[in-house]
Amino acid sequence: MIQLRYAVGATAFALLLWQGVVWITGVPAFILPSPLRVAQAAIANRALIAENALVTATEVILGLMIGTVLGAITAVPLAGSARLHRVVMPLLIFTQAVPVFALAPILTLWLGYGVASKVVMAVLIIYFPVTSAFYDGLTRVPADILDMARTMGGTKGQIMRRIKIPHALPSLGTGLRLAAVYAPIGAVIGEWVGASKGLGYLMLLANGRAKTDLMFASLLALVVMTLLLHLAITKAADSLGRR
Repeated sequence: MIQLRYAVGATAFALLLWQGVVWITGVPAFILPSPLRVAQAAIANRALIAENALVTATEVILGLMIGTVLGAITAVPLAGSARLHRVVMPLLIFTQAVPVFALAPILTLWLGYGVASKVVMAVLIIYFPVTSAFYDGLTRVPADILDMARTMGGTKGQIMRRIKIPHALPSLGTGLRLAAVYAPIGAVIGEWVGASKGLGYLMLLANGRAKTDLMFASLLALVVMTLLLHLAITKAADSLGRR
């Protein structure tokens, strides 16, 4: 409840500051619309915004699910084999040197203007954080626990399933929290490069028609969606950590 009050207070302060800047500077509405104009645009175009938000949400959730599964599947064998880790981890780190944003036009060319290219962009952005966080959790089990498990005759597979993976679930939750913030970035960038639906597409469309209030309304819808996704992931991650 206290956090909710802080969030409401911070939001109210930001809106007042925004409105104050508009009043003091007298900036034209097509450059910086007031919060009231943005709210009016959001209400007037609520069906359009909701339709495009559903597309972006679908891309983000699919990307989050696929990226999480791939990251977890990658982290487990890396944590179980030092040789595999020495070979694969440098390759994963090297891939992070490639600007993922620069791959958006290529993915659009290969996969088209539909959902697939945006999902792949989201996967590429969140895959490494999830893999890295889960791997760290898997490799940071206290040595005395592992020694006791080996003394009791536990195999590598049993130790991984019954000790390492449960111990690493909070770290996986940390990776998922980061992924919840990063995934919308990948989806929207993909929509900017080429799309016919989505909040990123709607922002570009509104910008091209000088409807700055609609562009801000679409941006705020994206922010709200990201915050709700982060909240849901945080609750799920907290439940994982308590197991």
